[in-house]
Amino acid sequence: MSSPESALDVATAPRLPAETTERQERSVDWRLVAAPPVIAVLTVVAALIATAQAGVAFRDPDHVAALYVVEVGAGVALLVALDILLRARRRTGARWPSREAMREVRRERWTARRGAAVALALVSFYVTYLAYRNLKAVVPLLRPEDLFDAELADVDKVLFLGNDPAVLLHDLLGTGLAAHFLSTFYVAFIVFLPLSLGLALVFAERLRVSLFYATALCFNWVLGAATYFMLPALGPIYVYPETFSALPHTEVTRLQELLMDQRVGFLADTATGTPQAIAAFVSLHVAMSFTALLAAYMLDLGRRVKQALWIWLALTFLATVYLGWHYVIDDIAGLVIGAAALVLAKLVTGFDPRAGRRSPAESAQPESRVALAPGES
Repeated sequence: MSSPESALDVATAPRLPAETTERQERSVDWRLVAAPPVIAVLTVVAALIATAQAGVAFRDPDHVAALYVVEVGAGVALLVALDILLRARRRTGARWPSREAMREVRRERWTARRGAAVALALVSFYVTYLAYRNLKAVVPLLRPEDLFDAELADVDKVLFLGNDPAVLLHDLLGTGLAAHFLSTFYVAFIVFLPLSLGLALVFAERLRVSLFYATALCFNWVLGAATYFMLPALGPIYVYPETFSALPHTEVTRLQELLMDQRVGFLADTATGTPQAIAAFVSLHVAMSFTALLAAYMLDLGRRVKQALWIWLALTFLATVYLGWHYVIDDIAGLVIGAAALVLAKLVTGFDPRAGRRSPAESAQPESRVALAPGES
């Protein structure tokens, strides 16, 4: 595995003057800066309308969204400090660069404009998530008699020639070690999502790239919520529990039981119950993972980044079906949503992701390289 310094490919060549960096940031299209907060505001408005129609209060369940902003914001601040340190190290050649060298990097790269744009994108992402949670919660209230699990399960059986894909996976992989591995992997998504966003916001050389990726992730929340209303469904584990009875008790099992308890409690008393969070169609685990993968290709990231994201997507797809969260058709639809989010982000921001690639002239100057994640070749 390469070192963080080589992975980030920060500056060793003559750097851009501070006034040049500032001029580039001022030239960032206003649509890139405005897109995430506009998506957040519009999604909140939609959630306020939906919750009012359902007769429940708009809320942040257990202050989850607020905690994410604080925790992920702190993580991003640490990544910014790491970015400054690594750039100063490569610039000076010293293992521990002087404070003045780090202050110089901070002044040139982390201007007030860049910091404000990154902070606004981060907050907008989680405000959109907050609205998404409220929209997801009221699906069974606004469509109380509608569930499409039987139809989705039938589609899966058509795709697999009359077989249940979860049963096929259990027979192929067994119901022991594989269950524990895939359970741990599935739960790790809670780290993958903020990590990918944080790395993009901090280490992308061009601010345009950071804001474009944040916009695409925001659109995933919006599109996911829309599909929940289009085809409400619980998921195989809740409708066909016997299919998964041979699986051992894992962290995913505990989470699935908790979510059902919360759903039952919320539907019994919407005023005091925790807003329910069960919806199968589509899989946003798959959608957002696919968005990250496609973004890696659009931005021409390194081979190792692409390989890691392919492995992540494949295992995520596998885990959702094996553990009963989703039907295969949910995951296929997730791929569509993940790609659609990037298309919408491009249309709304006017940013061509290929503009984030390195030109031959830029490749000669490491300062201008785009790097979203450690491990890039």
